[in-house]
Order: sequence, then C-alpha cells, then structure tokens
Amino acid sequence: MMERVYIGLGSNLAEPLQQLRDALAALAQLPDTRLLAHSSFYASDPLGPPDQPRYVNAVAALDTALQPWTLLDSLQRIEQEQGRVRKAERWGPRTLDLDILLFGERSIADERLTVPHYHMHARPFVLYPLAELAAELQLPDGRRLSELLAACPFTGLERLAE
Repeated sequence: MMERVYIGLGSNLAEPLQQLRDALAALAQLPDTRLLAHSSFYASDPLGPPDQPRYVNAVAALDTALQPWTLLDSLQRIEQEQGRVRKAERWGPRTLDLDILLFGERSIADERLTVPHYHMHARPFVLYPLAELAAELQLPDGRRLSELLAACPFTGLERLAE
C-alpha cells in the first residue's frame, strides 16, 4: 500500500541548490516510491550558529510502499552519498539534510524517528514549501496546515527563482 510522505530538504554547503537537485533525483530512484512533486526552493536563515551560510530548503511529496524506518535508512544513505558528515553540533552547516516531515496519517515516536517532524510547526522554511504542495493538509493530530502558517510568519525566507 502506498502512503503519501513529505520530505524536507535543506543544504548550506557545497552548492546547496545543486545538492537539493541531486537529492530530488535520488528520491526519484528509491524503490517502491514515486516522487510526485517538489516545492519551490527557498533561502532561509540558519537556525543554529549564526556564522554559517544561509540554507536552501524545499519539500518533496512522495508516494511510497516503504516502511518509515526503511525510508529513513534510504534518506540517510542519500545524505552520506552527498557528503553529509554527522557531527555533535546541532543545527550546524551541512551538505544535505533530509527529514521525514509526515508519513501518511501516522504518528511515530521512537529513538530513531519522530513523525510528524517534532518542530515543523515553527519552521517557516518547512511550512511554506509544504503549503505549495498540500495547502489543505491536515496533520495526524487534527491541526490544519493553514493554522500553522497563520502562527508562523514568512520571516527570514526568500523564494528563489528556478
């Protein structure tokens, strides 16, 4: 059975726009998965240390028959193939970050995976691209994307020309 999944993409190192394009191509090659669409690309201010470049972000919509942890493993493999090195520093610079934002109607909370993504409700660089793909979206807890957008201003974002 296929489930609709939304993936957040981000990069601020090693040609970020190309990193996202390469990641989208890799997502399109995942087994038992179809890449349906992706949002525009957005430049955003970093959440972590201020002495790092701005990020480029987007959201992709997939239909997949993969289980959440299998998809997570695949996303982490793509990150590594594109030069991601996991460091102790949280929210530091990175070549690629791929996050499962939503996985169908599922709510997941274990040591490896939290879905819906634990802080997506406060991240304009997630919510605005997601709204391009699914403006009428309702989260598993009943909140509507439109409600989250109303509480999360378009601050620090710049929509990039393709």
